[in-house]
Amino acid sequence: MAAAAPEPPGPGSGGWSGPRLEALDRGAVAVATSEGVFLSWRLLGDEVTGHGGAGMVGPAFDVFRDGERIATVEDSTNYLDEGGAPGATYSVAPAGADGAAGAGGAAGAGGPVGEAASWADGHGEIPLRTPEGGTTPAGEEYGYTANDASVGDVDGDGRYEVVVKWDPTNSKDVSQKGYTGPVYVDTYTLDGELLHRIDLGVNIRAGAHYTQFTVYDLDGDGRSEIMLKTAPGTRTLSYGEDGRRTGSDFITLPKKDRKAGYSHEDDYRLSAEEYRDRLAETFLGWHDHPEVRGGDWPATVEEAMGEEPRYDYPLERGDAEALADHFIDDYAPSRSERNDLRSFEGFVLDGPEYLTVFDGASGKELDTVRYEPGRGDDGLLWGDYAMSRIEPGNRVDRFLSGVAYLDGENPSAVFARGYYTRATVAAYDFDGKKIRKRWLADSGHVPMDNPFDDAPHGKDGSDPEMGALASQGFHSLSAADVDGDGRQEIVYGAATLDDDGSLLYSSTEDGVKFGHGDAMHVGDFDQSRDGLEIWTVHEDTSAPYGYVMRDAATGEVLFGGRTGADTGRGMVGDVDPDVPGVEAWSSVSFDGDRTGLWSADGEYLGEETPGTNMSIRWAADMTTQVVEGRATDDGAEPPRIEDWGRGTLLTAEGTLTNNGTKGNPSLVADIVGDWREELLVRTEDSSALRIYTSTEVTDRKLYTLMHDPQYRVGVAAQQTAYNQPAYPSFPLASDTDWDRVPLP
Repeated sequence: MAAAAPEPPGPGSGGWSGPRLEALDRGAVAVATSEGVFLSWRLLGDEVTGHGGAGMVGPAFDVFRDGERIATVEDSTNYLDEGGAPGATYSVAPAGADGAAGAGGAAGAGGPVGEAASWADGHGEIPLRTPEGGTTPAGEEYGYTANDASVGDVDGDGRYEVVVKWDPTNSKDVSQKGYTGPVYVDTYTLDGELLHRIDLGVNIRAGAHYTQFTVYDLDGDGRSEIMLKTAPGTRTLSYGEDGRRTGSDFITLPKKDRKAGYSHEDDYRLSAEEYRDRLAETFLGWHDHPEVRGGDWPATVEEAMGEEPRYDYPLERGDAEALADHFIDDYAPSRSERNDLRSFEGFVLDGPEYLTVFDGASGKELDTVRYEPGRGDDGLLWGDYAMSRIEPGNRVDRFLSGVAYLDGENPSAVFARGYYTRATVAAYDFDGKKIRKRWLADSGHVPMDNPFDDAPHGKDGSDPEMGALASQGFHSLSAADVDGDGRQEIVYGAATLDDDGSLLYSSTEDGVKFGHGDAMHVGDFDQSRDGLEIWTVHEDTSAPYGYVMRDAATGEVLFGGRTGADTGRGMVGDVDPDVPGVEAWSSVSFDGDRTGLWSADGEYLGEETPGTNMSIRWAADMTTQVVEGRATDDGAEPPRIEDWGRGTLLTAEGTLTNNGTKGNPSLVADIVGDWREELLVRTEDSSALRIYTSTEVTDRKLYTLMHDPQYRVGVAAQQTAYNQPAYPSFPLASDTDWDRVPLP
């Protein structure tokens, strides 16, 4: 059972100002260990009254075992009961409150009382209900595995629920052809009750870049909503307490679309033959394309392919079909042997696209609007046909999502499309009834002389004000108050948008953009200087930097180096307590060299580096650990938590990470207990999601990281594309200057 829920809008009983955050309960857990029973609980943000030598100043806590007080803890929010037994019942309360009543008792004058959830096996476990598999139109069978997860308090009781995305086993990268099964998004209580399931339907393709789901209390009612991209065929499946399905409700199609004949029976997945017909339709309309009429593209398809014209325009259908066959069978393979458009199938390149917000507790649709911007085409204007690799549906269908406090108080949902060429970022507010667009930042398409032969990466878009945003995006985004005005900005890779959607800056050197990369981290990394920093690694071999630390407010380069190679991974954390502050490192680049570990202020520390799959704050001394372990075709490794100095701290036997070589846990976040982060990973058969928490006794006292606005929105964005760690707005290291930690 959970404690009596705090009253919104504050995290505790004392009110709240600034960014509106969740009203959480005590989040107490009890874990049986070989040394006794370890207890851990939350210090809430509004309970903090000042700074101390080893943490924040706040209330002392009484610890009760079976109704009897056994300890009062002043310097931390954890305790090891050496005389405890796994069957004992524990509760925690601010000193002087009645903790003997347990979770059913009312919050005391000093804050909520919490009964500790007991984890006898060293971890918590949330039973999952695996969706049934199916068969694609091509006759391929698929099943399901649990993938990314997020958390939110969907019922307002101060306790997190977990939202889990199910990926079919034929999930695809955007650049890979083939059908996929549909994606499901489940919401579970921590006890394993399935509250509802969102079936995205056949018109949302499955893969890391397609479905980004935002879980957050957007309307301020104390309960989290779920917001994500939808399409005809998306529906909510509801369940009763006995686990039986009780309902199935499709989202509401806009009136205009219903009148146009769209329905939930539509299936926009392309077969290879349908793609060929679609390409022929593009060629049929070539003469009337705005870029052709404006004289910016070649007047004929043949000239665009570098050949002499041989047909009259406007084309006849037979001629357009002949050109489509020539393009697929001759032209495309001549550009690259990897271009196999004759078997191009399974993509969704037509049909309506929506953005829907669902009630987090019931799954009920609350509002649906059109997704902005729409795809426009299958990637022709986005550069998907311009380079040697012809990849329809690739750059056009790269999506990101997150949350940001753009006005300094209320959260806005952020949804983005595109980053290699055209880049678009939209911010939305939800008032409990309607989704309203706050702003849309759009670089415009990158102009090309020839859509079949050009190099659109690294160039500006057509918009006179926002064009510099193009080509700068990553596989993630971050929200942080980079300029210190109390409102969060959107760090979109190598560019940053101000809170009003205008372009704050776009990073270049000698006219060359820093460009796209796979890993990005934003936080207060260097305690020797004011403000936040951004650590990124970059993919383009011609980029000015393969790895770089920048000032988050201005984009100024603090240090970095050019690699001339695709530097694929990077990470930040305090892995070496002998070095002041945190360290930053880049991975082995794809040509097999150029590794490096640096101090936050740029001192080179050597070639040897930790891993880069995901970091976790697990240790008692506030150093950073790394999650290792990958599930690939070559075999599966159970996730491990590795410490740079001490070695393996945990091996989560019987579980797996996600996303192949990325090796991401389902989630790393501070969801229960003290300020340290929990590891959420799926069991090998996806029958459950396990929650691991550190049982090292710590004397550091810090409020829950979820009551730092930057960290909280970072957790909300962790599920997007290539999962990245969440970082607080303050320095967090073994030598943290506590005076720099804000009082919420």
